[in-house]
Amino acid sequence: TMKRLFSTSHSSVDSKEMKKFQLLAHKWWDEEGEYSALHSMNEIRVPFIRDTLLNMSSNYHMGSPLSGVKILDVGCGGGLLSEPLGRLGALVTGIDPLEDNIRTADQHKSFDPVLAKRIHYKSSSLEEIVEECMETFDVIVASEVVEHVADLEMFIKCCSQVLKREGSLFITTINKTQLSYVLGIVVAEKIMGIVPEGTHEWEKFVPPEELECLLESNGFSVKTVNGMLYNPLSGSWSWMESTSINYAMHAVKSGARGQSSPADAPSETESEQPSAAAGTAV
Repeated sequence: TMKRLFSTSHSSVDSKEMKKFQLLAHKWWDEEGEYSALHSMNEIRVPFIRDTLLNMSSNYHMGSPLSGVKILDVGCGGGLLSEPLGRLGALVTGIDPLEDNIRTADQHKSFDPVLAKRIHYKSSSLEEIVEECMETFDVIVASEVVEHVADLEMFIKCCSQVLKREGSLFITTINKTQLSYVLGIVVAEKIMGIVPEGTHEWEKFVPPEELECLLESNGFSVKTVNGMLYNPLSGSWSWMESTSINYAMHAVKSGARGQSSPADAPSETESEQPSAAAGTAV
């Protein structure tokens, strides 16, 4: 009998964060709106996930490179990342504690019959699905999520529980630096309005060293940490060496062969690196 691992009375979901995103639940698919930076982030985060997984596998399906791969998209919102992963052939489960987000995601998915078969959305927190999904997924994606959770260590433990051995965990988030405060909150929220004011709390930003330590103490091996830069003038993302603002991390659950090697970031996503001063954290 599976012992209850995590009490749902102690949740990783932050009720204050829920209220912020409740107001924007109907705006996920407005590419010029509040989530425009997340739309453009797909240009680098989707190839990063795809190429990392392909580097670890000998199985390649033309046209559907992620065919059959079971992915959990945690904090899926309106499905901005779930859909492109589904188009690559993955079987995606998207979870989000906000029912309005799930309604938006379901509605948008329904426009494409192929995606309707490959993607399943559920209004749920991560810890609520632990018991029913023990070691179920090949891949977990938590993009722009960990800076909003109430209990990061509990969140990482739950990821480990629902991920198969040798499975991959992809995280994108914001570093906790003076630069990330200036660009991510002062410039992005208060001056340029790239994201709504109050979206982020600098105190909840996570340094990569802290995240790596948490992951490794919970049975993960961190393979890749890449810096990310958002240019508000072009509305585009690029890889950069520095992780002082945004960064992407790939970790593998214990027992992995660990053949991942996108340490330089996927070649097709590389671009000439602008200066950090021109970037804004989102």
